[in-house]
Amino acid sequence: MPLDAICLTAVAEELKKTLTGGKIDKIYQPGRDEIVMAVRGAGENVKLLLSANPSHPRVQFTSISRENPAEPPMFCMLLRKYLTASRILAVTQPHLERVLQFELECLDELGDRVSRTLVLEALGRRSNLILLDGEGRITDCMRRVDADMSARRQVLPGMFYHPPVPVEKRDPLAMDGDGLRELILDADGEKAADKWLLDTFNGLSPLVCRELAFQAGGDPAARFLELGGEGRERLAARMAGFLERVRDNDFTPYMLLKEGRPFDFSFQPILQYGMDVELRRMESFSAMLDEFYAARENAERVRQRGQDLIKSVTSARDRTARKLGNQRRELEATRDRERLRELGDIITSSFHVMEKGMAVLRAADFYDSECRQVEIKLDPLLTPQQNAAKYYKDYNRAKTAEKMLAIQIEKNEAELEYLNSVLENITLAEGEKDLQEIRQELTETGYLRRSSKARGREKKVAGKPMEFRSSAGLRISVGKNNSQNDALTTKMAYKSDIWLHTQKIHGSHVILWAEGGEADTRSLTEAAVLAATFSQAGDSRKVPVDYTSVKFVKKPAGARPGMVVYTTYQTAYVDPDPELAKRLRVR
Repeated sequence: MPLDAICLTAVAEELKKTLTGGKIDKIYQPGRDEIVMAVRGAGENVKLLLSANPSHPRVQFTSISRENPAEPPMFCMLLRKYLTASRILAVTQPHLERVLQFELECLDELGDRVSRTLVLEALGRRSNLILLDGEGRITDCMRRVDADMSARRQVLPGMFYHPPVPVEKRDPLAMDGDGLRELILDADGEKAADKWLLDTFNGLSPLVCRELAFQAGGDPAARFLELGGEGRERLAARMAGFLERVRDNDFTPYMLLKEGRPFDFSFQPILQYGMDVELRRMESFSAMLDEFYAARENAERVRQRGQDLIKSVTSARDRTARKLGNQRRELEATRDRERLRELGDIITSSFHVMEKGMAVLRAADFYDSECRQVEIKLDPLLTPQQNAAKYYKDYNRAKTAEKMLAIQIEKNEAELEYLNSVLENITLAEGEKDLQEIRQELTETGYLRRSSKARGREKKVAGKPMEFRSSAGLRISVGKNNSQNDALTTKMAYKSDIWLHTQKIHGSHVILWAEGGEADTRSLTEAAVLAATFSQAGDSRKVPVDYTSVKFVKKPAGARPGMVVYTTYQTAYVDPDPELAKRLRVR
């Protein structure tokens, strides 16, 4: 669920205990929409994440290490200038608003103490991070909003800050039990209870509204007519109990998992999904948010940074696919070349009845079992002999074309295979270093131009594969791109080690290090699962994974990075398992 106002209240309560009185040591901006602050808090050092991402804005403590850009963005430099060494005096939230304010005590250029405020607006696509001076003026913000973007509210440096216009709904926390009950009993019977709650009250998310409706009538989408009088009474009672827990700050973080993967989260138990969803209690809201957003945010961050790569590779792939399609059509056209030779033979046998200037030859087709008449188009400007020679020439041209096209098709199929593997590698990239390695590979293979400024002075990037440890203690390495795959298979692995790869599916090269002995069955199975997980079939079931000794894997001369051939292999059918990958990973 998005971080609604009440869930933000729960997170804020968790932050206050550590942050109040804490000192900001360092500030980073690892992504376009996020700031990380190292804070010396009450008895512990923490990293505070402030995200204004339109898809998942939030604030939390984080334990995940994020790769920072080589050059910090301007907004990060500004925050460092004004907020480094500042003290957090208070963390406040306007009533039932998705806004959090950090009241700060800072030192100005003269060493005098001044107050500043850092405001996080977690408002979906309108999310923002805004720095205010002591008078409430905007020093700067992560996302500037001018009059062209919004006529109602501008957010620009130098302007006085005005909070977002509140939504005109009822405040549920201001209502007593009788007023709430009366309102629910008078609700339109045709309306769905969850939609009515969402439209009537401020601060509630769709998930919470559906849960209240479910607790009242056993159906999250039940209409008031279906609830009846008793159901309305139950809804009023459940709503009153829910609001009482909110007033008491009685919040517990719960993660919702579907098929083992984070699906949603809440500050209370969610029962509407029944046995289809696992309900897992988390130790803190920050730990819950870290786990929930880790994978999807990393993928998004890589997508943002690797957008130029994706565009270049996709363009090259589409161009190769179009060329391949044309070549296959041309090859198909050469299949009828024998008929050209036959028509040349018929013309040759008919010289005695032909003369220059004829446009059509009607003659018996002696290649036909019934010797039916055939009409052969002629060039009237050519002699009969020249017309026959033209058909023989077209035949020979088609024959040569077939050989050349077969070679070109094979080459372009390999090219298409390689480009698809690069696109898969981009999804496996875990940071800028991995993306740089892919850029380097594409430059060396001619898909990207090397800038004239960088020639001769760029450093060779050599990333490291992912490292895992099997349950039996054997080392497993997984390449994240073609360069790493090449290095793993052709340079690092011994001939006795086990090589694994998904069968006819793009994916990582996986090496199970046998350490000079025999690999146990469980380690082999786990390595196969990793090969399936880090492949294009990562969301499938019963994925075929080929495995063999490294000595049976060869790289053809002139082949693209990551391209190999292998013999004498066996195949295992396994299900991808991201949780197993997370559990076994050591680096």
